[in-house]
Amino acid sequence: MERWKGRVALVTGASVGIGAATARALVQQGMRVVGCARNVDKIEKLAAECQSAGYSGTLIPYKCDLSNEEEILSMFSAIKTLHKGVDVCINNAGLAHNEPLLSGKTEGWRNMIDVNVLALSICTREAYKSMKERNVDDGHIININSMGGHRMVPSADEHFYCATKYAVTALTEGIRQELREANTHIRATCISPGIVETEFAFRHHNNDPEKAAAVYESMKCLKAEDIASAVTFVLSAPPHVQIGDVQMRPVEQVS
Repeated sequence: MERWKGRVALVTGASVGIGAATARALVQQGMRVVGCARNVDKIEKLAAECQSAGYSGTLIPYKCDLSNEEEILSMFSAIKTLHKGVDVCINNAGLAHNEPLLSGKTEGWRNMIDVNVLALSICTREAYKSMKERNVDDGHIININSMGGHRMVPSADEHFYCATKYAVTALTEGIRQELREANTHIRATCISPGIVETEFAFRHHNNDPEKAAAVYESMKCLKAEDIASAVTFVLSAPPHVQIGDVQMRPVEQVS
């Protein structure tokens, strides 16, 4: 990770869970991390904690609604002005709504597409443009995916969510191929966790907290820090090594 010290990483959805753990890990490694979310209060608190801990990097909170392209573009413009540009893009933000394929509301489907698919694609495009403008040839794009992007979960509540994550699997491979065609050494990686103990289930099952709690009580789940460790592992790989897809799940997880 030595070569990343002082360089700029964008982490989307950095207020809680995997995003917060990843932002902390990268700051600890000496990076300048722009952490974005719709609510930055928790990111500001995390930034203060990182500073108090004496980490060599810096966490810069940025308020951004990733379902709004104009806000994403404004964020990248601000990063260019204040920090020259992005060297690492961690597309972590994602959400799920209980909207089955046969009875779900279009609004919920659209919101999942906007955040899980379009925001990831827009951030990737803008990060690549930032790297290209500055002749950065060793940048990295990391998409936080899901095991739901590789097999369909047997629950109607999650079928549309899984479809968006299948899209992330395809997009990551497409990005890798386009980067190769562009004769660049910028890398693209997909990290696909199974069940991670975060706020995700409580947001997904927001009307049934007991159901959400049961998800995490059923086994020894992955922790957000486990995924953050995978991110630093991927970033620390030698420049000639392309890690395409990291699939992680609890030992006890069946599917």
